[in-house]
Amino acid sequence: MTTASDWVQGARPRTLPAAAAPVLVGTGAAAQLGEAHLGRAALALGVALALQVGVNYANDYSDGIRGTDLDRVGPLRLTASGTASPGTVKAAAFAAFGVAGLFGLALVYLTGYWWLLAVGVIAIAAAWGYTGGKNPYGYRGLGEVGVFTFFGLVAVLGTTYTQADELSWPAWVGAVSVGLLACALLMANNLRDIPTDALVGKRTLAVRLGDRAARRVYAAMVILPVLLGGIVCAFASPWTLLVLVLLAPAVILAVTVLLGARGRALVPVLAGTGLLELGFGVLLGLGLAL
Repeated sequence: MTTASDWVQGARPRTLPAAAAPVLVGTGAAAQLGEAHLGRAALALGVALALQVGVNYANDYSDGIRGTDLDRVGPLRLTASGTASPGTVKAAAFAAFGVAGLFGLALVYLTGYWWLLAVGVIAIAAAWGYTGGKNPYGYRGLGEVGVFTFFGLVAVLGTTYTQADELSWPAWVGAVSVGLLACALLMANNLRDIPTDALVGKRTLAVRLGDRAARRVYAAMVILPVLLGGIVCAFASPWTLLVLVLLAPAVILAVTVLLGARGRALVPVLAGTGLLELGFGVLLGLGLAL
């Protein structure tokens, strides 16, 4: 019988900072415009967290039935391990998507921006299509495009717009920065899985770039956002210089990867990247709000 602990592991909690960080940055950008609304921020966070959990369960299901999760390092794979049936995992994914939809509907009702429902439908379709369906885009090296778009641009800018009714250039800089960090989280995961993904024909961006180039891209993805958020956004709010304290951990993560960490040694890198993104969200959001 699948335990609660199994479902928690299957939800991959290390990836949840990718959901919280854009809401923090988007809310900070709204506060910088003088229009932060904590209730709407909470709804946006509910959307983001539920969507991330849904993506993780959907990937577990799709990769599991394709046989690409049979030999993996990292969190428990519910489907591939036989811990839960494929149908149950698929149902859990769509249940999470449903929860995200309910939070989104409440947010749309409060703002009156009904066109955002279309954005939500596209986001859920993209979440499923990453590894699901007949031609998943995650298997063609486009996973980072989806992550950058929906867990960076859409999540940050959507959070700001539903609170402030407008966007600012710091919101755009924050959205790009968060998108890059979310891509770094995915790159760390896919870098770890290059050997097994290549064997089963899963052509992630890390597989397409090759081990050495993928490591360099990861390093850029963790360092560049800290510089963008800390220095560029300081022209709008000097307090965003607080973000630069994250330069040290970003460099440590980058150096660890550049020196060739692989397999289980990349599991702490994945966790550290998630914490870096969360710290970035807290500090940039706070810096913009002050």
